[in-house]
Amino acid sequence: MPDFDFALGEAAEMIRDTTRRFAADRIAPIAAKIDAEDWFPLDLWPQMGELGLHGITVDEADGGLGLGYLEHVIAMEEVSRASASLGLSYGAHSNLCVNQLRRWGNPEQKAKYLPGLISGEHVGSLAMSEVGAGSDVVSMKLKADAVAGGYRLNGTKFWITNSAYAETLIVYAKTGEGSGGITAFIIEKGMPGFSIGQKIQKMGMRGSPTAELVFNDCFVPQENVMGPLNGGVGVLMSGLDYERAVLAAGPLGIMQACLDVVLPYVRERKQFGQPIGAFQMVQAKVADMYVALNSARAYVYAVARACDAGKTTRFDAAGAILLASENAVKCSLEAIQALGGAGYTTDWPVERFLRDAKLYDIGAGTNEIRRFLIARELIGAR
Repeated sequence: MPDFDFALGEAAEMIRDTTRRFAADRIAPIAAKIDAEDWFPLDLWPQMGELGLHGITVDEADGGLGLGYLEHVIAMEEVSRASASLGLSYGAHSNLCVNQLRRWGNPEQKAKYLPGLISGEHVGSLAMSEVGAGSDVVSMKLKADAVAGGYRLNGTKFWITNSAYAETLIVYAKTGEGSGGITAFIIEKGMPGFSIGQKIQKMGMRGSPTAELVFNDCFVPQENVMGPLNGGVGVLMSGLDYERAVLAAGPLGIMQACLDVVLPYVRERKQFGQPIGAFQMVQAKVADMYVALNSARAYVYAVARACDAGKTTRFDAAGAILLASENAVKCSLEAIQALGGAGYTTDWPVERFLRDAKLYDIGAGTNEIRRFLIARELIGAR
């Protein structure tokens, strides 16, 4: 399928070419195994590190590529095209963890944690959600009590991507009352009192490990406070726009994967003596899928560029992932329909695309929350 030229620039095209070749060679051949066995291919992490994919937005002085969110979006799209679940884990690592450390870590924290995360020696994670605090994250219950030399954390986190394999985690906890009493901490695997709880079984994104975090009198030293004390909401909210912009590329990869399967199928599959691609109803599905993909691409790329220019808006970051996520679900359904009975079997990957796509309607803030944010900003501005 020919690519529409979005004029993204040399750096973005270089990242696309590098990531696409790696994803096609190393990720796509094991994508079905990742899903079927709920398997996280940890050995790919350092390989991706060698390509610079974990530190795209990190300054060169700190070991990264010194590029922007647009290039990060492109990498996320191409990894997700090969395996959406690996793409989700990649986004959680490179954006939610690494990029937040880049933005909020002090020089000592960056020097300690970024090298292992950027090289892929370590896996990163971010933990803000709890059983009773998802979209309403400020209602979190994980408590951090000040003690000599640091804090003791008690409570749990839930729905945490990469947690079972993470060496470095950014965790939000209550250090006071209300929205002004949340602080971000850098947690290391192996800290006494910190453990991984139950593994969460999911309908899709299998192979992207999700689990509960348990803190039982976990001591965290003062130097592991990231950002200002009681300023965690600012840290958290400032990263959400970038999180949504980067994660919106996951659905783009899924939509492209749908077309990768559907186009050759409708050319080769024959009924009534001709390829089914000759039938107008099938042609309409292909056209709708293509338009859904490129319209979402245009919005997501534009928001990523705005992030790089420091001009993004919260409602457009929400709008980009809203459009992309819903389009990906529609494309996945159309891909299943285009393949007919074959599409409903596990012999073809399109059913996996649908299961994976649905996550983006929910994760990083549900589409209902995204609509609320957009409407509130627009109505409030009038």
